[in-house]
Amino acid sequence: MRVLGLDTATSGCSAALWDDGAVTVRRREPMARGQAEALVPLAQAVMTEAGCAFDALDRIAVTVGPGAFTGLRIALAAARGFALAAGLPVVGITSFDAVVHGLPDAERDGRAVLVAVDSRRSEPFLQLFHPDLTPFGEPAMLEPAAVPGWLDGLLAGEAGAVPLLIAGDGAAALRPLLEGRADTAFAAGPGTPDAAVVAALGARREVGLPAQPFYLRPPDVSLPRKTA
Repeated sequence: MRVLGLDTATSGCSAALWDDGAVTVRRREPMARGQAEALVPLAQAVMTEAGCAFDALDRIAVTVGPGAFTGLRIALAAARGFALAAGLPVVGITSFDAVVHGLPDAERDGRAVLVAVDSRRSEPFLQLFHPDLTPFGEPAMLEPAAVPGWLDGLLAGEAGAVPLLIAGDGAAALRPLLEGRADTAFAAGPGTPDAAVVAALGARREVGLPAQPFYLRPPDVSLPRKTA
């Protein structure tokens, strides 16, 4: 199984190749803007370094969001273009899955994980996961002040206290509200999705999300003003 993973959903740009059980080549750069110019050369560099042609791939895996409106569409467009040219399927992976599965096992062992993705607004995108990485309910988009109560409601049905790890590039907005909470820690690392994780998840999942943006709120669009 050979899978090319792509990500531009948040504040990074990355591409990676999964080949028969392991990521063999990966390129990752922090980047809030400019992914449109950077991603395709980055992906081509990964394939060249791996000595792999696009028609030798089995599928493309791509982060579908939530994330930055323009950013996540860049990787989706590239994935569709590569897939169309080589006749390949595309597997969609959420930003939440990419972040939580990219955490070191030792860091999240025995903990529920709250992934907070920066929405470029005051309210981060949120998804809470059980320690086995299955999700608690549906994702949400909340003002930070509402997050402690939301967490308490989700965790109320658990037997005993559940240690919590907070991850993602939106975690900084939650730190003032959750840092003093019992058995709560904040993950190290940048908190952005990594194409290496996206590629690995794409290789393991026979069915992923459709290759289209996954939104928790409507995109911001400014309509042109009517002229008289």
